[in-house]
Amino acid sequence: MRSKRDNSRKGFTLIELLVVIAVIALMTGILMPTLGKAKQVAKSVLCRSNLQSLVMANAAYASENHDRMVLGASDIYSTNLERWHGVRNSVDETFDYRKSPLRSYMGDSSVKKCPEKVEFLQGDPAATDFEDGCGGYGYNMTYLGSRIWAGNWSSCDKPTRLTEVGMPGKTLMFADTAMAELDASGVPYYIEYSFAQAPFFLDNGRPEPAWGYASPSLHFRHNETVNVGWADGHVDSEIMTEFDQLNVYGVNSSDMMLGWFGVLNNDPFKIK
Repeated sequence: MRSKRDNSRKGFTLIELLVVIAVIALMTGILMPTLGKAKQVAKSVLCRSNLQSLVMANAAYASENHDRMVLGASDIYSTNLERWHGVRNSVDETFDYRKSPLRSYMGDSSVKKCPEKVEFLQGDPAATDFEDGCGGYGYNMTYLGSRIWAGNWSSCDKPTRLTEVGMPGKTLMFADTAMAELDASGVPYYIEYSFAQAPFFLDNGRPEPAWGYASPSLHFRHNETVNVGWADGHVDSEIMTEFDQLNVYGVNSSDMMLGWFGVLNNDPFKIK
């Protein structure tokens, strides 16, 4: 038979309550980093899906356009109103994704945004938002979205054929991208950039290291990795190679997680 003293005891003592609170705090401290990493992984997985959709859309586009892939920016040296991700009526407007050549090949008729929300500066399109609408993704224009690789810088209106890609599993098609500029106070900021820039510019179709490095646009935003969609349809993540130089706007690219992966050459971008 239980005593009255036993029956009168209810709830926790102060010491027990403090112990429970301490245990909860300890478990929270242990689990929070894990939950944060899980969230980052989920965003990266969704990003990879977006990139794969772009690769598949471009392949479908080529299948219905005599094997020719979508152009990156057919009029970039003239009116500068057309991109792979949309069209605009003037250089002071943002690109309308509804007029993208890839629209009918995208599942939801639009270029999806990368789930890793990058703080792209919004403003006057002609000054800071000139690639708005690409979703934070860039296209390998030099080798796939034009025929610059064939030796003519003005050949942006001539497409590359999908069957010309000799090693599709080793040729970058789309990737996470951005560009960094400096504001009037010298503070760097991101803008959208719809091209995946190779390390070296081409001279008569050949990389020319003597001209120096281009401004990198691959953005290692996913826990210091960049997601890459390759021409054969697979998507993976790559680790940033050490690179410590200023871009054309005077920004230290590595400080903004912009750079390249692997050996610093054009090999991942080439079609052969």
